[in-house]
This record gives sequence, C-alpha cells and structure tokens, in this order.
Amino acid sequence: MRPMLATPAPSGATPPGGDDWVHEVKWDGMRVLADVTDGRLRLTSRTESDVTVSYPELAGLVDVVADGMLDGEVVAFANGKPDFGVLAERMHVKDARRAAALAQRFPVSYVVFDVLRLYGVPLLGRAFDERRHTLERIELGEPGAGPWQVPGVFDDGAALLEATKANGLEGIVSKRRSSVYRPGVRSRDWVKRAHRSTQTCVVGGWRPQTGTSSVVGALLVGLPDGAGRLTYLGRVGSGIGGNAARLLSGLLDPLARNDSPFADDVPAIDARGTHWVQPTVCVEVEHLGYGSGGRLRQPAWRGVRRDVRVEELVRES
Repeated sequence: MRPMLATPAPSGATPPGGDDWVHEVKWDGMRVLADVTDGRLRLTSRTESDVTVSYPELAGLVDVVADGMLDGEVVAFANGKPDFGVLAERMHVKDARRAAALAQRFPVSYVVFDVLRLYGVPLLGRAFDERRHTLERIELGEPGAGPWQVPGVFDDGAALLEATKANGLEGIVSKRRSSVYRPGVRSRDWVKRAHRSTQTCVVGGWRPQTGTSSVVGALLVGLPDGAGRLTYLGRVGSGIGGNAARLLSGLLDPLARNDSPFADDVPAIDARGTHWVQPTVCVEVEHLGYGSGGRLRQPAWRGVRRDVRVEELVRES
C-alpha cells in the first residue's frame, strides 16, 4: 500500500480555519507504513519498498500493536529537532549489521499520525477524527518518550504555523476532520505548508568535479512535464561532498544515455560537459525560491529520495 499524500498550499496562503480542520506539525523525515501481522513487522516506504532492516530499533512495535497498520514519519532528531542529513545516513542501508550499528549512533523515532487497520478491522473508510481517536487509544507514547510516539493535533493552524517557525520546525499539515484515507492519492483534504523551501526533483544529468572525469560534482534536475520528459529546474552543486559523490556515481553511472531528457533547452553553461541519464533518481534540494524561467535559486543538495516515485513529483510552492 502507498500512503495518502498532502497537497502543497499556494504560496502565502493561510491555514484553513474553522471546525472542519485540524492541524499537525510537518515532520522532516521519511514516510513509512508499519504493518504488524501475525507478530511480524514490515516497514514500507512511499514506493512500497521494504525498509524493515534499515530501522531495527522499531522492531518492538510488535509488542505494542498486536495486529495493525500505522502511518507515520521516521525522523532522526539532533539537538531536539528533526535532521534530514542525519536520517540520510540511515535511509538506504540494507545490511542488518550496518543498520544495527547506525541505530546506536543515529537512532530514529517513528512519529505516528494515522492508523489504517487495527485488530483486523480496516479503517481506511473512517473519518480522520475517528482514526485519530483510535490511534490515541493505542498509547504509543508522547513525543520524546521512546522510539515511537504520537504527536499532538491542534485546532488553530495559524498559531501552529507561527510556533513551528519560531522553533525551527519544517511546517504544518492541515487535515479535514471528515477525510477518509485514500492510499496513493495526493488529496486536497490534506494541505501542507513548509517554512523552508525544499523541492524533490529528478536527476536528468550530472557534471564531474573540476579536474576529474568521473566524480559527480553537480546535478542537473527537473520535474516531470506530464508528457514523458522533464522541465529543467537548474544545476545543483552545493553540498555534494565525497560520500554523496560516491553514492550518486553508483546510482547514475548505469543510467547513462546519449541525449538530454529535458523538454526545454538546458543553458549551454549548464549543459557543457554533462553526462545525461535516464530520469529515475530522485533527490531533495533546498533553495531560495524560483527565479527567471522557473529555475531554482541557489539550490543545495540534501539527499537521495529512494522513497519517492518520479510520477509523484509536484512543484512545491
């Protein structure tokens, strides 16, 4: 099953008010569904990939939820705040011994905000309010109490938005109380607002570091244009260090192609020396907004997103 997704709010829009909506903190992590069946735990990402081995500290969920499916965000906290860079060390680990070692150094928390099945009873067709009340009865714990937790919900979206900004958190998600859970759908019943400008993009090409021919130094990124190609968003070089360069080389080298996957013309200064690739690798970047031609302003690398499908990508406001 793929999780239900939130729609980005228009730039500058205020959170919806009134009794029909409730608001939550937006957590900067990796979306994960946790399925406990017959005493066995299976964790899956947005792409339905099995990521159970990556997070061994969550194995104890089987002792809390005898039979059920939870929806939440795996988050790595550093100095009391979510840190996506720390989580990036954990996201793609498939070796159990390495995952166990990293769990000691960089432990994660599972921030649970929905329940989709409990004791054999499917809850997808129930209203959000009813699912939330059911989730609270499971008693997973308060934020900071352990490797899993249920954060609070709030009636005043504008106040929560200001509070998250003041505390350096990512933003908020507003949810319609009557909304049913629609797997794999990006719904307007859930609306997200982020303080930082981030964008998940797909890589269409890479340029080598100066003085090398095979070490990744910059990425050319874009978004699907709806017709099978990409709209060019710009070149991302900032933040790509040694570890990231090695990771990207392993992912991109097998995807080489002869021509650009972008529908629009890539500026010559960006295209010069570029190795074009099949657009299948998704990455997260920070930026300072969009400039002329819809290009990202001062984009910086954050990490690979193997938990995202290319066809899901949308422009974040």
